[in-house]
Amino acid sequence: MPVEGVRVQAPLRVLIFILQINFMSSTSARILRAVRWVLPSPFSLAVLLTFLTFFLAFVLTSAPEVSSQFYGLTLVEYWYGGFFKFLKFGMQMLLILVLGHVLALSKPMKRLIEFSMRFITSTATAALIVTLLAIAMGLINWGLGLILGAILAREVGEHAKRTGLKINYPLIAACGYAGLMVWHGGLSGSAPLSVTSLKDDIVGLEQAIPVSETIFSTMNILVMIALIVIVPLAMFCIGKFSSEAEFELPLKRFQKHDTKPLGAEYLDRLPILGFCVGLFMVGYLIYVIATNQSQQPLGWLSLDFVIFALFGIGLLSHASITSFVRAAQEAIQGATGIILQFPLYAGIMGIMVSSGLISVFSEGFISIANEQTFPILTFFSAGVVNFFVPSGGGQWGVQGPIILSAAQELNIPLAKNIMALAYGDQITNMLQPFWALPLLGITGLKASDILPYTFILLLVGSIIFISALMIF
Repeated sequence: MPVEGVRVQAPLRVLIFILQINFMSSTSARILRAVRWVLPSPFSLAVLLTFLTFFLAFVLTSAPEVSSQFYGLTLVEYWYGGFFKFLKFGMQMLLILVLGHVLALSKPMKRLIEFSMRFITSTATAALIVTLLAIAMGLINWGLGLILGAILAREVGEHAKRTGLKINYPLIAACGYAGLMVWHGGLSGSAPLSVTSLKDDIVGLEQAIPVSETIFSTMNILVMIALIVIVPLAMFCIGKFSSEAEFELPLKRFQKHDTKPLGAEYLDRLPILGFCVGLFMVGYLIYVIATNQSQQPLGWLSLDFVIFALFGIGLLSHASITSFVRAAQEAIQGATGIILQFPLYAGIMGIMVSSGLISVFSEGFISIANEQTFPILTFFSAGVVNFFVPSGGGQWGVQGPIILSAAQELNIPLAKNIMALAYGDQITNMLQPFWALPLLGITGLKASDILPYTFILLLVGSIIFISALMIF
């Protein structure tokens, strides 16, 4: 009798699951239209947030007693004073994205993709492999995880076309986006890396916070292990029960044939030049690690260290200077948002800090939270803010000072709340279409195609993140 019950219930559960997926597919276009209706472009949002911050500061804060000029003009001065404070940080974020993209286009990554194709036998195995690699690469670098995941999903589609394999291509593309739900807790995380040095900190910390308390804390390591194990298995199960369908792939953009090099142009195409520079850079970083004088474990790890490592590894991975530069030129096309939006975010932070608006917001947080609920509140608030500031670095500059100020007042460990903000920021990328644009361009799909499956990624990831914040 128990065996028969299982036999009857199992198909019923599968049927309910498939109906749920179909329901989400039919409503995903409506959700996307609603998002597009409510949210303008990220740059427009940055402008609107600037005006909103100005208005709130004007209403909720007071002019300095020593000042006799119109307070609105004082706020403009605060905005101007902060406008250029993110220049270094913005350049760091730009290089994190571009160099990760460059590495994804290198020959070693191409070989990794070709090797993984040997194990693609169904939608389920493809979902497992693509999710696993996207998450693993996303933990190393968010640009690498995003682009490699997109290219891998595209290659799975082409593999299916060549072999006649029936797959659920939108599901596979969604799996390729999974790296964006883990990146902020990895080696390129803006918030945890920016607080490793007071010199580079953008939120005014009194004491640096090493990565041993954030990225390599027990909580975050267990969270990342859970993500690497549970999320690929969840997508494998979904692939088992999802329906396959025919799909179209847009033609690849073919590169123009190289002209014959002349004179010194041969130098650009020699592998030895880029290899030597890359080897020198990586060798120096090994020396830095070996001679580390910091009292903190992993005290050598910072944003600058990660960028320098990506630069050197990128040069080592490409066959020549020409190949490296071409990959960078392609990657830079997706970095417009960072270049244009970060000065506006810096101006917003300038108003908030100088006017005292941060204190107003912090007191609001303190009034509704305690030591147990504050990390959870930080998680959800960061998820909401990510829709309006779709950049982890920009969000850290705007929201970080508020979170840390309130955490200090409540006497809550800062490192845990930094990770709570990181978790909330990264998980809602699964519904935020901004960073999915490169993936959609590579795979030839629409956001409405992958949204039902990225929503599942959001649910699974949220359970893991919230559980960790409650347990630790």
